Amino acid sequence: MINDLVLLHNYQEIIKQIPENVQLVAVSKMHPVEKIQQVYDLGQRVFGENKVQELLEKFPLLPGDIQWHLIGHLQTNKVKYIAEFIDTIQSVDSEKLLTEIDKQAEKYKRKIKVLLQVKIAEEETKFGLEINEAKELFTDYLNGRYPNIEITGLMGMATFTEDKNQVRKEFMYLKQIFDQLSLLKKLDTLSMGMSDDFQIAINCGANSVRIGSAIFGNRNYVR
Repeated sequence: MINDLVLLHNYQEIIKQIPENVQLVAVSKMHPVEKIQQVYDLGQRVFGENKVQELLEKFPLLPGDIQWHLIGHLQTNKVKYIAEFIDTIQSVDSEKLLTEIDKQAEKYKRKIKVLLQVKIAEEETKFGLEINEAKELFTDYLNGRYPNIEITGLMGMATFTEDKNQVRKEFMYLKQIFDQLSLLKKLDTLSMGMSDDFQIAINCGANSVRIGSAIFGNRNYVR
């Protein structure tokens, strides 16, 4: 049984805390379509999923005007399954992946929006491009190398730590890179911040946040 009142309360509380100019990506990974539909009915249109297989299961069961964001690590061989409908791929962490997205977008005669995921955390487990790699890919993009994609911004994940100063430092670093690249071509989206640190991210300049558990509750569903 899904507790509608809890979901409603959670969503409304998050909306109150997010400025109008900041995009909310509701992270629905490992949550059932019933919950996603309820959040959609409250007015949410942008949802984020981590895994391609789970997204493919949910996509046909939910409204067609949802803007789906792929926010988890994406394997190159999985791009073809989502290229026809994905709105934004936030987790581009290699030249190989960017090339494949460009190739698959061409097949469907569309441009796919992407964010370059930059590694700002100290944790070895985090994916992401090194700063120089991100700058090189962006320069190649500006020179016309990837005609079927649109690099709209950057994404980053801070270190999982209680040290708010470290989190703030990492977010500020990504904002600095974002501003540098925007001098070459204006970028629209700086995606950083999740349920535990989105307020810090917004204060550091994020205009897109990825929030899951603070809306949907803990992920304890058996799939």
